[in-house]
Amino acid sequence: MSITTFNHLVELLVRRGQRRRLAVVNGIDDHTQRAVEMALDEGIVNIIFVGGKKIISRNQAMAHYHSHIEYVPADNPDDAARRAVALCREGKADMLMKGRINTDNLLRAVLNKETGMLPKGNVLTQITMTEVPGFDRLLIFTDSAVIPFPTQEQRVAQVRYVVNAWHFMGVEEPRIALIHCSEKVDERHFPYTAGYKDIIAMAQRGEFGKCIVDGPLDIGTAVSPQALATKGLSSPLEGRADGLILPNIEVGNVLHKTLSTFIHARMASVLQGAMTPVVLPSRGDSAESKFLSIALAAL
Repeated sequence: MSITTFNHLVELLVRRGQRRRLAVVNGIDDHTQRAVEMALDEGIVNIIFVGGKKIISRNQAMAHYHSHIEYVPADNPDDAARRAVALCREGKADMLMKGRINTDNLLRAVLNKETGMLPKGNVLTQITMTEVPGFDRLLIFTDSAVIPFPTQEQRVAQVRYVVNAWHFMGVEEPRIALIHCSEKVDERHFPYTAGYKDIIAMAQRGEFGKCIVDGPLDIGTAVSPQALATKGLSSPLEGRADGLILPNIEVGNVLHKTLSTFIHARMASVLQGAMTPVVLPSRGDSAESKFLSIALAAL
């Protein structure tokens, strides 16, 4: 089955018939609870609500799924974050999700050097999968929320995470574009582009597994064979990129908000690099977007 839409992704998870254990930190807000209901209804998760039982248990819809829900008490949102991270560290949860808690507070628990869940040497970064109306496939891009300006080491990790995500999706040889505003290396004004050749060489040596990496490319020549041909350029990606490694958080954030605001693209975002995937939605995300992020994390 070719996975070209989020519906295909959910169908894949349903067919696998495996419920992942999702620890939800203070999931007292309506959108989080609705997203959890959707995931429970599809049969892809069991839920561990950490904190907030008094409020969550008032939701009558949750009673329908009582055999797939458990509650862990917590004194406050920060305590809930610490307890949820501990569940992931101890192998008692497969995924972590932010509910009603400040992002900084949750990340403080995730990144704690003694009790957190980021293995030494790993890079914590965000990937976003998007389904763009009228486009023939899903795309994954980095990073609109965590790393302001990736170092070469962090960019290498981003490539690895995006390639791995596509391998989990069953894509044997994902095509990854290293994005810039043009197709030329400009070491003077954009020094990060000088590192692209090393990342391409790593891919050619098989250090990311089977994939094709090329760049610099702009977004048009990365995803459109017509744009590539119009510019008279050639690329091993052939204008068919599956993944976009973006230069910095500003580009990632602008792309994310542009796709969601102006063309209502469907979005799913997770943090990679921790012991388990972390669903870190923003307050403005819809229940559907949070559900799709749960599905991506479950993958």
